[in-house]
Amino acid sequence: MRIKSVRAWWVRIPIEASRQHKSDFGQLATFDAAILRIETDDGLVGWGEGKNAAGSAGTYAALVHMLNHEVAPRLIGRDPADISQIWEMLYNGVRHEKAAAAGHAMPELSRRGISVAAISAVDIALWDILGKSLGQPVWRLIGGRKADRLPAYASGGWAPADKIGEQLRSYIDAGGFGAVKMRVGAMDGPPHVSAARVKAAREALGPDVQLMVDAHGTYTVADAKRFAHMVSDCDLTWFEEPVIADDKAGMAEVRAAGSVPIASGESEATRFAFRDLAMLKSVDIFQPDPAFCGGITEAMRIGALASAFNLRLSPHLWAGAPCFFAGLHVCAASPASFVIEYSLGANPMIHDLVEDDVSVSDGMIAIPDRPGLGFTIAESFLEAHAHGD
Repeated sequence: MRIKSVRAWWVRIPIEASRQHKSDFGQLATFDAAILRIETDDGLVGWGEGKNAAGSAGTYAALVHMLNHEVAPRLIGRDPADISQIWEMLYNGVRHEKAAAAGHAMPELSRRGISVAAISAVDIALWDILGKSLGQPVWRLIGGRKADRLPAYASGGWAPADKIGEQLRSYIDAGGFGAVKMRVGAMDGPPHVSAARVKAAREALGPDVQLMVDAHGTYTVADAKRFAHMVSDCDLTWFEEPVIADDKAGMAEVRAAGSVPIASGESEATRFAFRDLAMLKSVDIFQPDPAFCGGITEAMRIGALASAFNLRLSPHLWAGAPCFFAGLHVCAASPASFVIEYSLGANPMIHDLVEDDVSVSDGMIAIPDRPGLGFTIAESFLEAHAHGD
């Protein structure tokens, strides 16, 4: 079995006006991602996804061009089952043979950003192909699943203080969720505005629903500590991305100043960045995004790091279907995982891009048991929203 063709598209799907939300990213009218298709010489097709921006924000012309014109020629003719070797080949670039022989990484200078996003897309697609070639779901190939359903939390929460309770309660009613996440930070301005929204949310939810908050890295260290102090009586499950990912020492300072668990990682690429988060005692919960951190291969390595440092894993899954399903398989197989992110904003990149039903019932989401990643792309929908390079 050899790789015959590799093709990526910038997929841009409009979001109807009534379902758009406004956050620190602005008001987003489309959901965007780089979607990758790899086909083997015996007709198997694997689907991957790469991201160069959090959530649904971002433009993807550069990443798609890189996949089609720089990465694809290096993949044609290779055995798609050589997943780790392909990962290291793409990461180490022209020195990949020396790195393989020496037994340690010698990466290219451009070893982050869209370079790893491209690796992520390839890696996810290769795992999809391997599972399909063996007639097995990916989770069985990466260690087995610890349950056939895992808990999910509802991710959203942009409403003002007088409406946030109603918004979060609507999430619970939609899927029986026992945990919800809301956005805070720069979208509100000063910390006391976010704190008022969080207090209103806790009052509306009562004490039994878990509540997480996500600042998208928009606070300074001082304001993150101020905010955490203001909501210290709200029993938060975690405080996500309190400060920018580049300030890992500052994140550690926020963590040390309070008792709320700190979660972060959607802006981090590769196991090396997560090693630093662990060593600096910056976080309690790792949140790698499979479409940005390095794919399924790297997410599993990051999960192993979490386990080694007695931390937990909850991937960032505000994403398209290939990334979301990759996250399901990683969580099924990783001993450090404990909850799945499920977006409650408009997400046509999951729900319309595949023919499958992706839903939550009683706060739980099923782990796919079909070969590969376990979804079927709606190819006519993809073609209607795909843009070339």
